[in-house]
Amino acid sequence: MELQLIQQKIYDIRGCRVMLDFDLASLYDVETRTLKQAVRRNLSRFPNDFMFQLKKDEWTELITICDKLPKSVKYSPALPMAFTEQGVAMLSSVLRSPIAIEINISIMRAFVLMREMALGYDELLKRIEQLEISTNAQFSEIYQALTELMKKPEKVERNPIGYRQIGGTKK
Repeated sequence: MELQLIQQKIYDIRGCRVMLDFDLASLYDVETRTLKQAVRRNLSRFPNDFMFQLKKDEWTELITICDKLPKSVKYSPALPMAFTEQGVAMLSSVLRSPIAIEINISIMRAFVLMREMALGYDELLKRIEQLEISTNAQFSEIYQALTELMKKPEKVERNPIGYRQIGGTKK
C-alpha cells in the first residue's frame, strides 16, 4: 500500500492523529458497518485513547474543511469512529484477514513516517527561530545606521569660499 495514500487519510482531531472508520474499512476491504460491529464486539480493547466517536460539531467541522471525504460519507447520519495509532494497531487483533494484516503494517509505517516528519519540522522550526533572532539583530543595526544617516545635519557656521575685498572702494 502506498504510504502517501494512507497519510492522506490521517486527520488531526482533538490533538490526536487519527484515521476514520470508513477510510479504514475501505483500506481493509470490508464494509464500514462490519468494521464497527467488530469494534463493538471487542469494545474492551479500545479505550478512549485508542478510539473515540466524533461529536456532531467535530464531524460537521471536518466535513466543512475537508474536501477529500467521499460524498456518501458526508451525508451519513452515523457519526464516524476515530482510531489513534494504537487503535489501528488493535484493529489487527480484531480483523484477522491477510489483507488487514498487510494494511495494518502499511498504516503503522505511515504513522511512524509522519512522526519522523514532525520531528524534522520541529528541528527546522528551531533553526528558523535562531535565524530570525540573528537577522533581527542585524536589521536592527542597519535600521539604526539608516536613522542616523537620515537625520538632518546641524547648520555649521562656515567661512565663505572665494575672495574678499580688502580695503576701500571700487573705482
